[in-house]
Amino acid sequence: MAEGAIIIAVLASAIRLATPLILAALGGVFSERSGVVNIGLEGIMIIGAFSAVLFTHITGNPWLGVVAAMIFGMLTASILAVLAINLRGNQIIAGVAINLLALSLSAFLLELIWKRSGATPSVPHALTTNPKGLEFLEKIPVLGDLFSKFTPFVYIAFILVGVTYYVLFKTPLGLRIRAVGEHPRAAETVGISVYKIRWLCVLISGLLAGLAGASLSIGTISLFREGMIAGQGFIALAAMIFGKWHPVGAMFACLFFGLTSAIQILAQTIGIDWAPEFLLMIPYVATIVALVGVVGKAVAPASDGLPYEKGEK
Repeated sequence: MAEGAIIIAVLASAIRLATPLILAALGGVFSERSGVVNIGLEGIMIIGAFSAVLFTHITGNPWLGVVAAMIFGMLTASILAVLAINLRGNQIIAGVAINLLALSLSAFLLELIWKRSGATPSVPHALTTNPKGLEFLEKIPVLGDLFSKFTPFVYIAFILVGVTYYVLFKTPLGLRIRAVGEHPRAAETVGISVYKIRWLCVLISGLLAGLAGASLSIGTISLFREGMIAGQGFIALAAMIFGKWHPVGAMFACLFFGLTSAIQILAQTIGIDWAPEFLLMIPYVATIVALVGVVGKAVAPASDGLPYEKGEK
């Protein structure tokens, strides 16, 4: 029984830890399928996490905090859209700039609003596990304990995997997105607006990354802490590549990374006599190993990262 409880706890932890990665990776899939590399996912997650806490603090309603996180995620992503799409700037540099901006801006606003550094005060936490209508999941034999540990963000993330797959591969909009990412010039000749499609996809990536940030702040610890994203935006990008720019593949890659994080936490909890620094680096080492394994095998959309100018020959 004890072993079964440990397995359930590790699986539940892996899925919870994978949730923000899945949301951010789906944002990366949308952006890169349209031809825009979004290195700024990390920074957008920071803005989303901070905005969620700030507006929950102001309104007392965590769901309004979630909405604010998505809105400010899109606003932050619009900076990337202007620089990368309209001004045809270097997409990597623009993304790095967003990451640096998010780090400094969140630290500045933390001091300005709460007159403290490091972390915000706790905010209301009403995002309980198994929302109304899903309580029956707890009654499933064996798996009931697993479902009892999930927040609404977990269900939202897995639903969005299906939605993303359907949109990208089963709808005319998805066909346009993939066409713009592969051959923007050919897409333009048949009347598809490359700029509009790329803007739409970058905004969607911002919305999803903002939601990922909210799932970490008010969905997990009910506060914002500097450094809490801890490279998860980059791990989400790695998962997207590992999953070959496919929403289902990215989901499984995120679950793998979530499992490595869960194992690292379990190792610390049960007191394995290894250096804490070594245990903490396990998820990041797993990311590097996974990326090394797919180098040369994963093929990005043909125009991914390449600026486009309308009418250019």
